[in-house]
Amino acid sequence: MGIPHPAPPALFLVAVTAAPAIRQEDINEVLAGRWGEVVGESAAYQFDAFTDYYAEEMGSALVKRLVVFREPISPDALPALKLASNALESSWADDGGRRRVNLDPGYLTPLSLVLASTKPAAHRIYLRDGIYAEITLRYERGAYAPNPWTYPDYRQPMVLEFLAGWRAKALELAHTADGLPVRHDRRRRG
Repeated sequence: MGIPHPAPPALFLVAVTAAPAIRQEDINEVLAGRWGEVVGESAAYQFDAFTDYYAEEMGSALVKRLVVFREPISPDALPALKLASNALESSWADDGGRRRVNLDPGYLTPLSLVLASTKPAAHRIYLRDGIYAEITLRYERGAYAPNPWTYPDYRQPMVLEFLAGWRAKALELAHTADGLPVRHDRRRRG
């Protein structure tokens, strides 16, 4: 019989997609005011190169990057973080109420990248308050790897390399929780 344990803390990050008129420095300042010090930021990339999903609402030439925070989170905080990020998005809305910034909070563990969503799908698990969790990437064979449902921009080598660079911190956090080891392999039980 397995014994339940609290989840270890995880590295908190937010994927930020923004219209070109919104400066990343201004976004980071607001995010830091809400969630604490930003300690890492991926290179920016053109989100429109992968999809036009937000074009009607947010316009074109959208830029995306991942922002990492100093303070870890408990994975069960994900619904509250998504609800808070949705509220923050409205602070950048234009006069017509259209979003100019999209925030997707998530967390990185040694085993996966998990992102929050308000949209149900077969590969998402309902958490609470209208929020779902998606395992966007999984760690296997020495690298974070996409799943069949992983969005194209998260498949980019630069995104995978950025996250791999933060894995040591995710491992450190995981090992602080009650001294429980993180299972790194995919062995089957006999």
